[in-house]
Amino acid sequence: MSSPLLHPGQQKPPVVDWARLIPGETPVLAGVRKKPFQSVKTVSRKLSEIAIESAARMPENALTLLMPAPLQGRLAWKWVRSTAADFALVALNWLLIGALLVLLRRWFPHVRLFEYWAGAPVSLLGIAFLHAALITLMGYTEGLHSESGDLGRQARLLGKSVLWATAVLCFTYGLQGASWSISGLFCGAGLLHFSALLIWRWQRVRQERRPQQREHLRNVLIIGAGGVGRRVASYVEGHPEDGRTVRGFLDNQRPLGNGVIGRVSDLARLARTGFVDEIILAAPHDRGLTQLVLRESRRLRLDLEIVPELFGCSPLGSQVERVGDSLVICLHAERLPAAGLKLKRAVDVIGAGLALTALLSLLAVIAALIKLDSAGPVLYCAPRAGRKGRLFRCYKFRTMVTDADALKERLRCDNQRAGPCFKIAGDSRITRLGRFLRRYSLDELPQLWNVFKGDMSLVGPRPHPLDDVAGYEIEHLARLDVTPGITGLWQVTARRDPSFQRVMELDREYIRTWSLGSDVRILLKTVLAVVRGSGD
Repeated sequence: MSSPLLHPGQQKPPVVDWARLIPGETPVLAGVRKKPFQSVKTVSRKLSEIAIESAARMPENALTLLMPAPLQGRLAWKWVRSTAADFALVALNWLLIGALLVLLRRWFPHVRLFEYWAGAPVSLLGIAFLHAALITLMGYTEGLHSESGDLGRQARLLGKSVLWATAVLCFTYGLQGASWSISGLFCGAGLLHFSALLIWRWQRVRQERRPQQREHLRNVLIIGAGGVGRRVASYVEGHPEDGRTVRGFLDNQRPLGNGVIGRVSDLARLARTGFVDEIILAAPHDRGLTQLVLRESRRLRLDLEIVPELFGCSPLGSQVERVGDSLVICLHAERLPAAGLKLKRAVDVIGAGLALTALLSLLAVIAALIKLDSAGPVLYCAPRAGRKGRLFRCYKFRTMVTDADALKERLRCDNQRAGPCFKIAGDSRITRLGRFLRRYSLDELPQLWNVFKGDMSLVGPRPHPLDDVAGYEIEHLARLDVTPGITGLWQVTARRDPSFQRVMELDREYIRTWSLGSDVRILLKTVLAVVRGSGD
């Protein structure tokens, strides 16, 4: 029989298994008798054989469970090699620095620059381990060890990793009273690490692109010779450091030649004769074709990767995550000021807590005056629409008669504000003490408890009653994208302006231009307004 490698055009019926053999895939175990291939039939295996094989794979499965997620993929060895090399190189640099320090102290015994090391709580070896671990961890979070080829991008990610790791090291030892010379030493070491790691990456890419290294590359077949498949092939061939080389294309539509070496039906033969390790499906999505390629890849024991159809969207910045049993590709994500919002929340909690503690006596006095002024509860509790329309109970000191909500519908014809909100000057429902409390905004003080709980913020758009929110137009809902506040831009700039449109403009401006600095300015202006008694 002639070899299929010498005569690839001769295709015989698949009477033998054409699957790729994986070393160590099925360990030969004592006590398990292997039947010849010809005698194997589609019968259930004995439970004893299954148990023995499961026991043999138990250490491997346990190791997989213990390994971090990146170590469980196809590029596990590349990840391990990259992180281990980074760690070892940084540690080696620190050993060289330590040797240099010993020599300097011997040559210049009167120089007291390095006297800190004698009393340091952590030895130089510990510093080397800590710095190496920090740089490796920062590189992992930046995706440094999964990048290849683009040295410019690697340099940027490496620079960020070394910078932050060195900053953490300087800050840690600065808290222990280390001198500026120690921080200078750390910065110099960081520069040395960056240079050494970048040179190592440049040398690795240069070496992996040598022709003699291509014999170790994984062979790849690309299904689909269209634009997507050609771009994938161009990248693979231009980045041999990724460890892959393209053997050709399979395409049912395009003529043979120009890299197209067969049809999808030829997958088994071409994969076997070309010693293919991996299939990349880059053809237009077709359910039948995808299922066929998936079945063949599993049968032939080939790795399979699928290029998703993005419908013309750029894949730059996209992320893949698992939602249940489905893979979801995020093509666009708005960047939110998460750190700033967390800090805003921290300021709210601390500020509201301190204010409630400091004003406890004033709150008690106001509560007593309300009970003496008019019949009814001290607090007015009403539902309000908060962030994203969530309902919460808003607390205020009662400044109106007890049946104020029932009288509201009768007075709606006197509403002086255009739009859904209700506002009239000289409201007859307001009590005598209530006018004083409103003038100095003292009725809002119980809302500090809402701020402390998280229903509200110190600064933000004012929460409107539910009947006002029911009259919102679609564009008005934008003000509910953020947490409502006790005070806001409208309160300190146009509080007496009756235009609801003006309220919306100021609320939208506050949200678009939000910063912690703007919150501080609004709070300062609010204090001045309260002192002046410019409230309602």
